[in-house]
Amino acid sequence: MFKGGKASVLTFAEKCKNILASNWQGYLNTVKADAKGSKGEIYTSKVRYFVKRGKPYIWLPQNDIHNVNTMIDERGSFAVTSPFPGPLPNFLKSIKKLPARVALMGEVLLLKDEKARLAGESLKEVISSERSMIEKFSYSVLGILSSSSLGVTCRGDNLQELLDSDKSYVVLKFNPSSCMYIDSNGGTHEVDLEEVQATKPDPLSSYTMSLVDGINQSEARRRALILFCITHLNKNAKDAYLLSIDRKGLDVLGKVLGPIRSDGSREYEWRELRVAFREEAHTVETFCHQLVDMEEEALKSISNFSGI
Repeated sequence: MFKGGKASVLTFAEKCKNILASNWQGYLNTVKADAKGSKGEIYTSKVRYFVKRGKPYIWLPQNDIHNVNTMIDERGSFAVTSPFPGPLPNFLKSIKKLPARVALMGEVLLLKDEKARLAGESLKEVISSERSMIEKFSYSVLGILSSSSLGVTCRGDNLQELLDSDKSYVVLKFNPSSCMYIDSNGGTHEVDLEEVQATKPDPLSSYTMSLVDGINQSEARRRALILFCITHLNKNAKDAYLLSIDRKGLDVLGKVLGPIRSDGSREYEWRELRVAFREEAHTVETFCHQLVDMEEEALKSISNFSGI
């Protein structure tokens, strides 16, 4: 069996860091302003970003309203959801669930000249590093990634568009003063910002979206998720989706039998479940190898139980 318990679950600080590191777009909120000053209303838009030393660096078109707002009032907030690619958005909406997300409060600062150039260089380094890693991936890793409708390098490609675009961009640095983790049920958890800053991003975070989508888009791997619920968690499951991954395991949304009701009946319900790894996966390679091993073990266990 695979290990379990608290040691197999990430802290809220780790979850926040992983969400920030695995996505490239979020929602920036600033206070509306004009030449007369702050209006007190909030302006929101989707923006692209990357994280450097624990802080988001945001790319905005030259004429974006946020630029005017932050010149008058530096206060802002930034919200990023856990990546939910492919079939997940419509599915989560159908069962009235939201992806987990991070909400940061703080100041939005415009970077000028040299600092903006250095941020651009850092972005180039991030993209180059991710692509060089992909070139070294084995056939088994590429097999999972190739099932994704997003492509292997979806995060890098989306960030590369910022560098290749003909549009003029400015770079903003978001200095957070508080951090909140909001789970899929809407529960809020205040997180120590220093703990988030001190936490290293998960080694799988750059490839989270493609890996999650690749597994969810594969019928065979979806069936394996159901087997994980049955063999590892002892849950009577008939469907499952992968929600997120990290070095310690998988977060799965499984359709499992609920509790016995007063009239003796039971119905299937969607529940968030945790499938832990035997050992931590510190690379994409080890993650994929462990996944394949778990699939083989779960299939063997079911076959032995059914006498096949």
